[in-house]
Amino acid sequence: MKKKMIIESIVMLFTILFLYTGISKIIEYSIFKEQIATSPILAPIATPVAFTLPWIEFLATVLLVIPRWRFKGFIVSLSLMVLFTMYTILILNINENIPCSCGGLIGELSWQGHIALNTAFIALAITGIVFEKQLKSAHRLELSSINDQKAPIQA
Repeated sequence: MKKKMIIESIVMLFTILFLYTGISKIIEYSIFKEQIATSPILAPIATPVAFTLPWIEFLATVLLVIPRWRFKGFIVSLSLMVLFTMYTILILNINENIPCSCGGLIGELSWQGHIALNTAFIALAITGIVFEKQLKSAHRLELSSINDQKAPIQA
C-alpha cells in the first residue's frame, strides 16, 4: 500500500510539472520558439520542437494518470527528463548565456538548478518504474494464486 501511495505522489508531481510547463510553452509559444531558435543545438529544428514538446509533456501526463498506461508514462517521463538533462549539460559546455526555453517559473532557475531539478525527477521516474513493476508483478502473482485455487482437482 505504501508503494502505491508513493507512485500516486510521483504521478501528481509529474502531472503538475508537465501540465505547468506544457501550458506555459503554449501560452508563450512565440517566446518559447524564439528561445529555442537561439540554441546552437536546436535552432535548425526550432519550429517542430516548439510545437511538439508541449504535446509530448501532455501525453506523458495522460499516460501517467491512467493506471493501465502508467508504466509507459513513467518511461516517457524518464526519457524526457534524461533528454532535458543531456541538453542542459550540452548547453553548459557550449555557452552558459543561452536563455532557458523552459515554461513559467522553471525558466528562472540557473542551469545548475535545472540539472538538480531534472536529476530529482529522473530519480522519481526510476522509482515510479521500479515500484510500478513490483506492484504489477505482485498483482499477477496474486491472480495466479487465485486461479490456482479455483482450478478443478483432477484425478
